[in-house]
Amino acid sequence: MIINLSELNSLVGDWLADIRDVEVQNDRMRFRRNLERLGEVAAYEISKMLTFVDKEVQTPLGTANCMVVKNQPVIGTILRAGLALHQGLVNYFDRADHAYISAYRKHNRDGSFDISLEYVSCPALDDKVLILSDPMLATGASLVKTIEHLTVFGKPAHIHIVTAIACTIGIEYVQRNADVPLTIWAGDVDDELTAKGYIVPGLGDAGDLAFGSKMQQ
Repeated sequence: MIINLSELNSLVGDWLADIRDVEVQNDRMRFRRNLERLGEVAAYEISKMLTFVDKEVQTPLGTANCMVVKNQPVIGTILRAGLALHQGLVNYFDRADHAYISAYRKHNRDGSFDISLEYVSCPALDDKVLILSDPMLATGASLVKTIEHLTVFGKPAHIHIVTAIACTIGIEYVQRNADVPLTIWAGDVDDELTAKGYIVPGLGDAGDLAFGSKMQQ
């Protein structure tokens, strides 16, 4: 299932306009905050798909029956670019367990790249709902490799992928290669991918825009 949060007019459109705008991108804190807002909206929407149970709560004047989340999800992020989205998810799922994955593109001299995954910290995932944040779903290679590595911690009941911008090609790649039920939540979906694997019009390098440029190794 693919859910494009821009298909219906909402404040998401305002935030995405800022995130994509080369002038507004100069404000690094604003860029991070808008990604965080997208994470918060996605968290609220994902919560509607979780299982709820009735809980009796004592108030100062009596008792109230409330519907609460039965099992908290696991919130995972692909470092470092996914941290701002991750914070937005955690703002709402504040009782969730966390997972961190250091998947990144390792560029080769011929212009190609491999996905390097050197660090994973994750709780048990069997029958859990896993929410993965990565602001750009371009080729889909890093997400597929991340999901493959996370299977050693158990098989999730469902995976929700939260991204600011997704590319049609990457979405199709993830759907073909991820062997678990999943839903992709995208702020918007672009159709074009360059030969070097960058989304057009996209927004640039989300990690650099959020946290500063890095040296290539």
